[in-house]
Amino acid sequence: MTDSKHLYLVDGSGYIFRAYHALPPMTRKDGTPVNAVYGFSNMLLKLLKDVNEGEAPTHFAVIFDAARKSFRNDIYDAYKAHRPPAPDDLVPQFALIREATNAFNVPAIEMEGYEADDIIATFATRARAEGWKVTIVSSDKDLMQLVSNDVSLFDSMKNRRIGAKEVHDKFGVIPEKVIDVQALCGDSVDNVPGVPGIGPKTAAQLIADYGDLETLLARAGEIKQPKRRENLLAHAYDARMSKKLVTLHCDVPLEDWTLDKLAVCSMEPEKLLAFADDNGFKALRARVVSHLGDGIPGTSLQEAETTEIKATNYSIVDQMADLERWIARIRDTGIVAVDTETTSLDPMRAELVGISLSVKAGEACYIPLRHRKSDGLDFGTDTLRQLPVKDALSALKPILEDPAILKVGQNIKYDMAIFANEGIRVHPIDDTMLISYVRDCGLHGHGMDELSELHLGITPTPFKDVAGTGKKQITFDLVPIEKAAHYAAEDADITGRLYRLLKPRLAEAGLLSVYERLERPLVPVLVDMERAGIKVDRAELSRLSAEFAEGMARLETEIHELAGESFNIASPAQLGHILFDKMDLKGGKKGKTGAWSTSADVLDKLAAEGHTLPEKVLSWRQLSKLKSTYSDALGKAINEKTGRVHTSFSMAITSTGRLSSTDPNLQNIPIRTPEGRRIRRAFVADTGNLLIAADYSQIELRILAHIADIDALKDAFAKGMDIHALTASQVFGVPMENMDPATRRRAKAINFGIIYGISAFGLARQLDIGRDEAKAYIDAYFERFPGIRTYMERTKEQAHETGHVTTLFGRRSHVSDINAKNPNLRAFAERAAINAPIQGTAADIIKRAMIRMPQALLDAGLPDIRMLLQVHDELIFEAPKDQVEAAIPVIRRVMEQATAPVLDLAVPLLVDVGTGENWDDAH
Repeated sequence: MTDSKHLYLVDGSGYIFRAYHALPPMTRKDGTPVNAVYGFSNMLLKLLKDVNEGEAPTHFAVIFDAARKSFRNDIYDAYKAHRPPAPDDLVPQFALIREATNAFNVPAIEMEGYEADDIIATFATRARAEGWKVTIVSSDKDLMQLVSNDVSLFDSMKNRRIGAKEVHDKFGVIPEKVIDVQALCGDSVDNVPGVPGIGPKTAAQLIADYGDLETLLARAGEIKQPKRRENLLAHAYDARMSKKLVTLHCDVPLEDWTLDKLAVCSMEPEKLLAFADDNGFKALRARVVSHLGDGIPGTSLQEAETTEIKATNYSIVDQMADLERWIARIRDTGIVAVDTETTSLDPMRAELVGISLSVKAGEACYIPLRHRKSDGLDFGTDTLRQLPVKDALSALKPILEDPAILKVGQNIKYDMAIFANEGIRVHPIDDTMLISYVRDCGLHGHGMDELSELHLGITPTPFKDVAGTGKKQITFDLVPIEKAAHYAAEDADITGRLYRLLKPRLAEAGLLSVYERLERPLVPVLVDMERAGIKVDRAELSRLSAEFAEGMARLETEIHELAGESFNIASPAQLGHILFDKMDLKGGKKGKTGAWSTSADVLDKLAAEGHTLPEKVLSWRQLSKLKSTYSDALGKAINEKTGRVHTSFSMAITSTGRLSSTDPNLQNIPIRTPEGRRIRRAFVADTGNLLIAADYSQIELRILAHIADIDALKDAFAKGMDIHALTASQVFGVPMENMDPATRRRAKAINFGIIYGISAFGLARQLDIGRDEAKAYIDAYFERFPGIRTYMERTKEQAHETGHVTTLFGRRSHVSDINAKNPNLRAFAERAAINAPIQGTAADIIKRAMIRMPQALLDAGLPDIRMLLQVHDELIFEAPKDQVEAAIPVIRRVMEQATAPVLDLAVPLLVDVGTGENWDDAH
């Protein structure tokens, strides 16, 4: 019966690029790149398996683009002119992907002069005329014009069907009117001009009001909005041409391909397995055999990964022959989960003790290298049989550095640093911690134990179970090998299981690009930065510690005199008693324990009211923090071997994508006080070098101007105007010339406060003014820049609906408590939601700059320049003095062009660059 026929049309070109960006570089034995081929084959196998388990298609085809040029270039020669050419390593894979499609016994169809979308439209139209049902496997918006009662789209990555309702939700019109909306909007990706100033919502409303494009253009003179009317009249030709460009052709001459020729054919095992073998796809071969039921029974991939470890095969490799067998397995598989065991969490002080490897769920090995016995420990029958370090690392080095073998780790940055200490440069890599972070940022932590329990239902062996706790804790080299082996091998096994489970979910969430372009390539850059470290002047730190101690002692004496007695200033309870019981100051609040609060907010308020003691306590606390956190701690953090401080950049901590610095934290050194700036003076360049500090100028305000589409701010940034003076002029109605510094400071506080969703209460405290006055300032600000309010409301609405917000580069930040019943929690979450896309985009931009920087410096013939630190919007470099002048334009160019070609920011990025013998002088 004709009504039982169901045609599936796969957008092959979309599959190709998803596959290419989903996988790291892979080559087969002859050196041909095959990562896209491998990914495409897996995606097609999964699709065929899934659809045949549901409503099985009777007809099936994969449609490809034959070339970049089509008949649309005859209509408009700039069509798709902005699209970059295909990557060099993808081009040779196109033909292999056609072979893969044929290996699955599926027609692979393309035609010169037409795009894949036109061929899909032609087949869909024919099938619909015959009364068939049609499913187009794609989420491409250009194909949504084909949706009808009989034709739907299927997003296989998200397992979501797209029908007329979903099209209307996206475009605001029924599918038949999509081309009218697209004609008005244009498409920057395909270089379809459209009509300037008309976005999707406006276009949808215009088409809803006037019915279609031609009617709208004929009656454009009736439009009330002057700018919109002028644009429609002036760009009518562009609109009509744009409609021709976006309209799919439904009559492509496909005489050789009748619908009957698309009938589903059974897979031929020999043909498909031969293709897998020819390209070295052993994992694909196993999946094909399992799917076709030819002798390999088993569970699905997800079931295999989530089954609790019961009968594990963990082994100790203490013979070179055993190690060689593991290496051979890794070469056959092309992927290995790897973990290291060491004597310290600080990779610059740690010694490698052992290595664990896993290539299959439930199977792993541990390679002991530097275990030792201690007279005070009972090692039982452990004989300390282990491999010679030099021999083992010499055997492992080729696979760890082999570009055809993927190394997977949990926080693999640490393991890469450990291997780098041994002269091994590990690549390519994947990281389960970062995969989880990109997908679920803000939802939960991303440590291995938490991920294992969350996704696998497995509680890993705690470190304390093998090494003890507290004073009795031993370093890993003293753990008996038998005991160490299970713990270490389990880590590698779980890492492999998490990878096989979580990596595909990135594609499902549409977040592969964020991971592949912003997180994964940053790992080796950070390894080099952490290993480089930064020199600190120990003598200067000692002088500072002495001065801070002297200042604290002086303040302590003054505080005790004001209090009329001696007490422990560091004790909140004792300080609270002095302030609110003895001195009877007003405004104190008690916490749940009944003790007075002496937080910085409380002391700030009391100091603002003119009370001297709280003001001096604040000064004492500041000196105490500078001394304990920096001048004392930094001296202890200096590595004796390198003479430098090596911070660790945590990649999966913040909710916005920003890096955080730990052990020691070099990102929170206060710079608003002279004492804080003196800490920076202790960071120095080595002899013969200078430090270069490159800092983005007002990057978050520039991003806000772009996101909120504020013409006044965009124009001001384009002209290089003083943005704070402009704001003061706009909000307070004063001329920019000879701007009063105090007025400019108030405007600056508003500018930056708005980004963080500041309240009238918060601004009032910051500027030491009344709440009504602060509210008036904020109201005036939004009146002058209404687009900012629109952005804030739109962002909050998105967060409430989806639970997350996104940066301009697609990074997703989940916002907890956004729908909390507690109004305070909800308000805090809303402020975080407003800030996250701005701060997150700034973080993404500097990450893009960091990723590109090493190669740019090499290309410029400057291999001796090292990137040392990233502090929010700033990068710190160390360079030989004779190379500084050449380095500055390279650094500035890379940072200022970091958004290209992905994002065309509406305002220019500017970078301030300074140099000096120390960090403070470089500003």
